[in-house]
Amino acid sequence: MLQLSFPLYRHFVLKRKIFSSCCRQISAMSTLLINQPEYSWLKELGLKEDNEGVYNGTWGGKGEVVTSYCPANNAPIARVKQASMEEYHETVKKAKEAWQTWADIPAPKRGEIVRQIGDALRKKIKLLGHLESLEMGKILVEGVGEVQEYVDICDYAVGLSRIIGGPILPSERPGHALIEQWNPVGLVGIITAFNFPVAVYGWNNALALICGNVCVWKGAPTTSLTSVAVTKIVAQVLEDNKLPGAICSLTCGGADIGNAIAKDERVDLVSFTGSTNVGKQVALKVQERFGRKLLELGGNNAIIVFEDADLSLVTPSVLFAAVGTAGQRCTTARRLFLHESIHDGIVEKLSKAYAQVRIGDPWESDTLCGPLHTKQAVEMYLSAIEQAKCEGGTVVCGGKVIDRPGNFVEPTIMTGLPHDSPIVHKETFAPILYIIKFKSEEEAFAWNNEVKQGLSSSIFTKDLGRIFRWLGPKGSDCGLVNVNIPTSGAEIGGAFGGEKHTGGGRESGSDSWKHYMRRSTCTINYSKDLPLAQGIKFQ
Repeated sequence: MLQLSFPLYRHFVLKRKIFSSCCRQISAMSTLLINQPEYSWLKELGLKEDNEGVYNGTWGGKGEVVTSYCPANNAPIARVKQASMEEYHETVKKAKEAWQTWADIPAPKRGEIVRQIGDALRKKIKLLGHLESLEMGKILVEGVGEVQEYVDICDYAVGLSRIIGGPILPSERPGHALIEQWNPVGLVGIITAFNFPVAVYGWNNALALICGNVCVWKGAPTTSLTSVAVTKIVAQVLEDNKLPGAICSLTCGGADIGNAIAKDERVDLVSFTGSTNVGKQVALKVQERFGRKLLELGGNNAIIVFEDADLSLVTPSVLFAAVGTAGQRCTTARRLFLHESIHDGIVEKLSKAYAQVRIGDPWESDTLCGPLHTKQAVEMYLSAIEQAKCEGGTVVCGGKVIDRPGNFVEPTIMTGLPHDSPIVHKETFAPILYIIKFKSEEEAFAWNNEVKQGLSSSIFTKDLGRIFRWLGPKGSDCGLVNVNIPTSGAEIGGAFGGEKHTGGGRESGSDSWKHYMRRSTCTINYSKDLPLAQGIKFQ
């Protein structure tokens, strides 16, 4: 029998350990979806097995390494190196320095850069849409549509860059001019959620840029690859124009980075999109330093269908609002109030429609409902259904986890619950729809408004008087108040946001740009006299 000396034996064992470690690394790499031929398109977005998740003019990432998983099969896609706290502080420093350059560029010229960003996104729109399907789990048409939102807001911002500003006001004093001057706030910290990993950043980024701000972005850790891919596209535009990359910085990370942004006095505006619970924490931290905040939080949205409604519009509208994005939109319809005279017929039609919903891999062209984003979301779905049953609810259709790889569940309809049941008043990020009978307009409007959130709402009716009552002071208390359309699918031209526990913020269109600027009222005396306002004499 061969005898090995101790030094030689130790060398042999060490080599075996190194060999085993290398084998494990090779095996891990081979299991990543990015290394499989059918996912080679990911590399066209500049992605690789290990991706740097910090950008401030140069790429880095010394923090925790996170693996991104595909919700359709829970297979690992690729890895991202998150920001360390040291890198976060360095990124904010570089962003503030970049602002010195960016703020001096005229707004229309800033608009030209945003136009180029929109064009660059157009060229990669299908690739980014596929990445959203793979990493977030939304169906392909919704993924591409979300990237289109970023493109659209870029187009909108380009025009806005030539018209933003304040009025010249009449002064009561002779020889005086009264004007309103708008200037950029400086650095905008953008914290986005997993369910819209492209569009929400785009809404903030495009408007912030034309207003003269720079940005630091922290996306959701579970959609870090999307954050990296989008930033690579934006960074290339800045590089081509010989501008500092830190104008659009990225710091991938978890709660530590989000907490740092909220507390950092160098961050002039914090735009947060996410749950109401986390949003409340962010708001308190920003308020402690008297900072600015823009909050886009939860929604417990209702559709009300009256007896005079065009019923041909109701089923497709409810289906899209309740099942689209697997119930993971902040504008998802979670409550459906039906007039008692039409209740049974609509429930029957919806049940048949739900039975025909094609559930499957989100990147397949005929899929209408993809997976939930995480395994934890599946557990919340099951928990909500059990709670609803305990409170008197009946499952009309759905209610089960689908036996296949990934986080797939059945879109669910429940009836028999009181309008004020605890579960009905709770926002569950899943495709669960609670259907409730009502008798009168007053009752339906009151029930719409009784939840804590106030994001989106919709009625179906042909009654013109009822429509204007719905839009008026005693109607819906939401930020989005619709008639004869679903609760979801907002256009970029209007201000997006809600009231109450939804946070009160407004993003995207209308005058949302004002969030990203500070206002000064300026009085200029061009006379040789010194009259005081209100006719005061001080002599």
